[in-house]
Amino acid sequence: MSYQPRLKTKYRSEVAPALKKEFNYTSSMQVPRLMKISVNQGLGSAVGDKKIIENAQTEMTTITGQKAVQTISRKDISNFKLRKGMPIGVRVTLRGDKMYEFLERLIAVSLPRTRDFRGVKPSGFDGNGNFTMGVKEQIIFPEIDIDKTPKIQGMDITFVTSARTDEEAKALLTAFGFPFAKPATQQ
Repeated sequence: MSYQPRLKTKYRSEVAPALKKEFNYTSSMQVPRLMKISVNQGLGSAVGDKKIIENAQTEMTTITGQKAVQTISRKDISNFKLRKGMPIGVRVTLRGDKMYEFLERLIAVSLPRTRDFRGVKPSGFDGNGNFTMGVKEQIIFPEIDIDKTPKIQGMDITFVTSARTDEEAKALLTAFGFPFAKPATQQ
């Protein structure tokens, strides 16, 4: 038998049946699932220095396990000294087994390493069942060596689901073990 990521197996055996029961779906195809994870790093400071893009591309490839692609500017903006066609960021789109492996490492290892971590705010839903969160420092990932990192930068991570509502998407991510912050109790 071939290798299966732990969260993929968990989705099939536990998460999907629980969501089907919770939301009263008639078909198993209605159950929301994680489609892809998009990791994006915008580097405005890269306009003056090409090495920043190269370092970010190497780090993103190391973090995700998949080759990162440079994002290119679409138009000229003179106030930012930006020309059309200049690299201004790095991105990776993860699907399949690599997506589940990245999600497991993010939940189990990286997020708990964040300074003063009390959970992820659930305000990042877009109304269509997708969730976006920001990470302030790329050094929370254990694959990154702090001593060899020239500059600490943040990144955005977007979880694209097949859910129709934010409530369904939140239930899906919570079932995977995503650490959403508890609402503050009023005293």
